[in-house]
Amino acid sequence: MTFSLTILGSNSAIPTLTRNPSAHLLNVNGRLFLIDCAEGTQLQIRKFHVHFQRIQRIFISHLHGDHFFGLIGLLNSLHLLGRKEKLHLYGPPLLKEIINLQLEASQTTLNFPLVFYPLSFSGYEMIYEDEKVTVHSFPLLHSVPTCGFIFREKKLERKIRKDVLSEVKIPVTEMQNVKRGRDYIDEEGKVFKNEDITLDPPSPRSYAYCSDTAYTEAILPFIRQCDLLYHETTFMQNMADSAKEKQHSTTIEAATLAKKANVKKLLIGHFSARYDDLQPLLEEAQSVFPETILAEDGMTLNI
Repeated sequence: MTFSLTILGSNSAIPTLTRNPSAHLLNVNGRLFLIDCAEGTQLQIRKFHVHFQRIQRIFISHLHGDHFFGLIGLLNSLHLLGRKEKLHLYGPPLLKEIINLQLEASQTTLNFPLVFYPLSFSGYEMIYEDEKVTVHSFPLLHSVPTCGFIFREKKLERKIRKDVLSEVKIPVTEMQNVKRGRDYIDEEGKVFKNEDITLDPPSPRSYAYCSDTAYTEAILPFIRQCDLLYHETTFMQNMADSAKEKQHSTTIEAATLAKKANVKKLLIGHFSARYDDLQPLLEEAQSVFPETILAEDGMTLNI
């Protein structure tokens, strides 16, 4: 099953010729989740060959422009292209008023229903669930109310071994029970232990998105042991004072959190435009947490 992340923007507030501000696209078995939507995001979506009519849900972490200024443009393009399918939007409560004002000012009535879900910023909260995935929000430490998000794949059913299916005539009516972990008892009363006739499913995967935030260990319980952690690293460690003042994070701070949370991989991004060469940021983070990679516009990671 697909569980992949495409980076649409890796920079902080000011875009460069090669790095757009924040936007990520997560594909969970065909479900497309857009996380933040900076200016230019819809161009990035086209550039990297994403069918944006398939985006079902958009999550906005906070109301700094480099995380949502592209939203009204994207909504308008979806409208002009004739979208009819419902679109679900999660964000700070004020975002609904901002969108409504922009639509009113342009005398636009969207062709599609836009369903808004206000974030609470009060704690760890499930904001979406279906049969494949759950999404939780949790508060970050920034100059305005800001949420992180964690996407978790649900545990898959067990798989019945092919050699067993050729030897044991398991009725169709019993197959679902076996996949859910039950033993199978045939008509003669013979018991087939579940662990003997099925295979373990792949381990559920997870992706945590920590946008603008100062260093805070309060998020550790929420991101612990996730497969991929994205954490902002606006500055290198020699600018720790600036990071603290602006409530952003350094490379060392992000790597320290990844190490304490025992995550599998750390993805760093939200780079200040002052950095033309990102290799020193990567090396600094890897000095604490070797399994660190750089976010680059257009890259896709299979989790």
